Amino acid sequence: MLSEPPVRPTIFDFNGVLVDDEDVHFASFAEALAPLGLSLTREDYDERYLGFDDAGAFDAILRDAGRAPAEAEVVRLVDAKKPIYMRRIATDLVIFDGAAELVRSRAAGGVVGIVSGALRHEIEHCLGVMGVRDAVAFIVSAEDTQRCKPDPEGYHLGVAALRAAGAPAAEAVVVEDSIAGVESAKAAGLRCVSVGHSYPLERLRGAGADAAVAHLRELTDAILDGEPG
Repeated sequence: MLSEPPVRPTIFDFNGVLVDDEDVHFASFAEALAPLGLSLTREDYDERYLGFDDAGAFDAILRDAGRAPAEAEVVRLVDAKKPIYMRRIATDLVIFDGAAELVRSRAAGGVVGIVSGALRHEIEHCLGVMGVRDAVAFIVSAEDTQRCKPDPEGYHLGVAALRAAGAPAAEAVVVEDSIAGVESAKAAGLRCVSVGHSYPLERLRGAGADAAVAHLRELTDAILDGEPG
C-alpha cells in the first residue's frame, strides 16, 4: 500500500485566518486610544491598520492624527492594550470553522508554524483554546520582528524556523487573509493561499495570492499544495 505523499510545510497567519478576533482587536485599540482623546472607526481600522502589528498600528494611528509619537508612547499603548485584549477575548473569541481540523491535518503530513503580527501570549492562549498548540512547531510573533507586514521579515524568520526543523522551506505554503500579509509572503518568495475573511478575493489575488477561497473551511491539500486539477 502506497503511503500518502507529504504535504508542503504550512505557515499560517493567525488573526483573521484561524481566529476571528478582529472585532476584539478593533475594540481593544479603540479603548486604549480613548484616554488620549483619539477615536478610531472600524472603517479606518479595516482599511488602514488591519495588517499591522500592535506597535505599527499605534504608530500609524498617531501619525495619521497629526502626532509624532515617541517610541515610549507607542510602547505604553501596546502595554495598555494587552490586558484589554485578554479581557475581551475571554468572552468574545471566535474560531473559524475548520481551523483546528486544518491545523491538525497539515501537521500530520508536514511541519506547521505561525507567522503573525499578534503578540506571543495572545497566539499561545488562542492555540490552547483551539486545542492545537502541540501541532504547531514554531511561532513567529510581533516580539520577534523589527518590521511588520508587508515587510517580509516575519516570513524570512519562518523560513529559517522551517529549515531548523529539517523541513523543505522553499516548498512552504502560507495562508493569509490580508493584503499586507499576501505581499509579505510573496516578498519572501513563498507560495501564498488567501482566505477572504477580511478582504475581497479579487483584491487578494491582485496583491499576488496564488489562490484564494472565500472561507478557511474550503481549503484542501490540493489547493494548498498547488496540485493541478
